[in-house]
Order: sequence, then C-alpha cells, then structure tokens
Amino acid sequence: MFIRIKEDINSVFSRDPAARTFIEILFNSPGLHALWWHRVTHFLHINDLLFIARCLSTIVRWLTGVEIHPGANIGKRCFIDHGMGVVIGETAIIGDDVTLYHGVTLGGTSWKPGKRHPTLENDVVVGAGAQILGPINIGKGAKIGSNSVVVKSIESGVTVIGIPGRVINTPKNSEATKKRYEIAKKYGFDAYAVSEENPDPVANSIGKMLDHMHLLDNKIQELSHALSLLGADVSESQLPKLTIEVDDFCQAELEAKLARYETHKQFDPEI
Repeated sequence: MFIRIKEDINSVFSRDPAARTFIEILFNSPGLHALWWHRVTHFLHINDLLFIARCLSTIVRWLTGVEIHPGANIGKRCFIDHGMGVVIGETAIIGDDVTLYHGVTLGGTSWKPGKRHPTLENDVVVGAGAQILGPINIGKGAKIGSNSVVVKSIESGVTVIGIPGRVINTPKNSEATKKRYEIAKKYGFDAYAVSEENPDPVANSIGKMLDHMHLLDNKIQELSHALSLLGADVSESQLPKLTIEVDDFCQAELEAKLARYETHKQFDPEI
C-alpha cells in the first residue's frame, strides 16, 4: 500500500510543474485524494458492499470535485490534474501512467448492461474537457486534445483533436505537400493552413480539396488541349483571382465601424 502511495506522489512530481513539496501534494491534490478514496470504494464494490461504496464515492465527489464510480478499474500511477469535473463511469478501465486533466468524461452511450465505458491503455493523456464515450479503446500512448469528443477506438501513439475527434497525421509525402502549396497559392488560399507545421484535421481536409482541385485543373487542361487539336475554339482566359485585397478589407472594416457608430448614436433610451 505504501509503495503505491509513494508511486502516486512521485507521479505528481513528474507531471505537475507546480508541485514543490511532499506536504503540498499531500494536502492540495484533490485528484490524488480522489484516487486514494477510489481504492477504498472499489474494494467495497468488489466485495458486494455496493450501497456503502456509492455513498462514500458521493462524499468524495463533494470533497474533491472528482466523480469516480466504485466499479471503475484504475491502474498504477494514474494522475488527475486539477480534478474538478472529472467523471469516470462504472465499466471504465484505465491503464498505468494515464494522465487526465479537469473536465474529462469517460462516459457511456448505452443503457445495455455490460461494458459501456471506454478503456484507456497505458500512458494515455486526455486533455481538459475531453469526452470519451462508449465501450471504445484508446491505444497506448495516445493523446486526446482538450474539448475533443471521441466516440471511436483510437490506435496507439496517435493524437486526436476536434468534434468529433479526428486523428492528426503529419504529412509524409513532401511532393504532395508542395503541390498543395502551389495550388493553394494559385487559388488565393492562405498557405499556412496547409503547411506541414500545422497538421490539424481542418487543414488536412482542405489539403485534400486542393488535391482534388489540382487534379480537375489537369483534366480540364488535357481536355482543352484535345479539343484544340480537333479544331475547337478553346477559351484561353485565366481563372479569376480569389484573393481579397488589403484595401478592400480595410474599407469594409471602416464601413462596419461607421455603421456601428450610427447605430449607437441613434440609440437614446428614455430613463
């Protein structure tokens, strides 16, 4: 028991830069307190003292802001940072060295008996406000971004963000990235959103759209060339620019500012 407690405290030191002393952690870590009390309620739960276990877990929720069902299985060195708003369901399984931040929910999506809550393998990190729902599996070392909603199983070692959660993958084909950059520039799209340094799901989706547009451009050029060989009159006009000039943007901002000023000036309530 004392070895587990020492491991818990060391896990706080290794993952919380604000932790300074043993005494500070002992008295000011609600996530740690919730985990310690969970071991008591879980012991009561597996020994069929269900009502006492639930009552004690409710009191712990009032004291710590962390709600852990007594039936949940939690591994070694789990770290709940800040703690407030964390909810862990009855059939949730958490591996070793998992980190949960405040507002995380490991919830269910079904009324059916049996496994209803997620399984988190070792070394998973779940950001603040993330919701992981259903009997899904989060692979070893995966990272779930803050406020993400995950409803499908995730492979090991990946990072997931967004609603619904999408896997972030760094572009592997530099030639494809270069083509995306060129077609984005052609259509007036700001290139940073499709760069290798910003590999988010929206950027990846836009990148695929740009690939599609690039392919269509090539097909149209081939068709135009074939038609011209057959004697057809093919237009040589260029595509219109889709960029917004800076002066146009400034003018629009000025007009909006003047409109707000006129609206405020006309507002003269009688008090």
